[in-house]
Amino acid sequence: MTKTSMGLDENVEGALCYVLGFITGIVFLVMEKDSKFVKFHAVQSIIISLALWIFNMVITSILFASFSYSMWGIIGMISSLISLAALIIWIMLILKAYQGEKFKLPIVGDIAEKQSEK
Repeated sequence: MTKTSMGLDENVEGALCYVLGFITGIVFLVMEKDSKFVKFHAVQSIIISLALWIFNMVITSILFASFSYSMWGIIGMISSLISLAALIIWIMLILKAYQGEKFKLPIVGDIAEKQSEK
């Protein structure tokens, strides 16, 4: 793997983009000057982590706003499944980036690719 403008291997820096979600995504997007690979993973990290976070917040808000106790179990289970899916996606993205793969998520990956080319 080639070195980035920050002196790290591209695959390591790409994987680090996902470690703290949109926070590390923003850090590496701002700090990395040359690597389109790292910029792609930074943008994809920002988009997917914010989207999953917002979606989970909406579901959780619905849970707490619901006055029907019978709905709490269903909505709580949906929120738990979203969190589990987010964890699986997060681990998969870290591993794919570390393996040097430009793994594109549906929809998000295309947006990230366009943004990282700028």
